[in-house]
Amino acid sequence: MKSENAGKAFEYACVMDLYSYLDGRQIVSIEDSPQYRTAKGFFEGAPDDIKDNMKKAAAAATRAIVRLEPQLEFGTEGTLTLSLQPDAAGQAGDVRDVLCVRASIGWEIGISCKHNHMAVKHSRLSAKIDFGLKWLDIPCSSKYFDIIVPIFDELADIRDRSNRTAKWESFGAEKATRYYIPVLKAFMDEMNRLNENNEEVPERLVHYLLGVHDFYKVIARDAFRYTQI
Repeated sequence: MKSENAGKAFEYACVMDLYSYLDGRQIVSIEDSPQYRTAKGFFEGAPDDIKDNMKKAAAAATRAIVRLEPQLEFGTEGTLTLSLQPDAAGQAGDVRDVLCVRASIGWEIGISCKHNHMAVKHSRLSAKIDFGLKWLDIPCSSKYFDIIVPIFDELADIRDRSNRTAKWESFGAEKATRYYIPVLKAFMDEMNRLNENNEEVPERLVHYLLGVHDFYKVIARDAFRYTQI
């Protein structure tokens, strides 16, 4: 099962376990949405052993978080609505996957759900992505693009000439020295330049990586049979 699909499936497992635990204790509902239906499809299509592990991990998370958030279990004001966030929310700086909202009193908490990895973001570099503008609202310099564009263009040419069949293992040891290292060095140099010229870079980088909302991070570690919160 692809990791991205597994991540969506785990989000579904988490929201469903919260609903199962809280239903009957108060008024609770799940918001029907495209992202909810997508996550449900990935979960239902997963192998039984993976679904079982996800259910156990989600149950462990629920039991811990309700003890930390009494409003979840004992709140009585209005309906508690559970929902899944669209991917666009993460791109905009909100890393929460599951929202628990009691709109009647303006209360909410969020949960970031991770399945077998601890990554905060899956950020990418490319010939077209201006990471400075996207992450920090400060554009990268032309010097940065002058270095990385020819490298990515070379890779694109190799891809096209092979009819998209070229694989990384065919590059051998040179893929590090010819591609990875130059791109990463250009990235580091540009990040240092942006930081030296803009004092707000550290704060903006933290906001990009962690968002601007408080949240619980739930990590299902199947290989070790535990859930980290």
